[in-house]
Amino acid sequence: QVQLVESGGGLAQPGGSLRLSCVGSGNTFTLKAYNFMGWYRQTPGNERELVAGFFTANGGTTYYADAIKDRFTVSRDGARNSVYLQMNDLKSEDTAVYFCNLVTANKREFWGRGTQVTVST
Repeated sequence: QVQLVESGGGLAQPGGSLRLSCVGSGNTFTLKAYNFMGWYRQTPGNERELVAGFFTANGGTTYYADAIKDRFTVSRDGARNSVYLQMNDLKSEDTAVYFCNLVTANKREFWGRGTQVTVST
C-alpha cells in the first residue's frame, strides 16, 4: 500500500508563487516502480485535470499542461519518494485543489487527499 501526502497549498496573490510537496510512504517497491507520478488539479464541478508529472515509460517524459507551461516546474527526489510543483506567476485560474497521483507499473493508482491553492487579491 502507498500513501501520498501533499503540503504547501495556501493563498497567493496573482503573480505570486507557491511550492507544493508530495511525500510518498508505504511499499518501497511500489513507490520506486511507477509509471507516473505527478500532479492533477480540480475545480468545483469539473473533472481532475493533469497538470504536470513524470512518465517513466519509453525512456521517460516530463509532462506539462499547456495552461501552466513556462510558469510551473515539476521535480522529484527519488531518495525521499517525493515530487514537487513549483508554481510561479500564479493566476486566478490556477485556483483549485491540487492532488498528488501515482500510477504503479501494474496500473494501480494512488491519490493524495489534496491541497487547496487559492490565487486572489
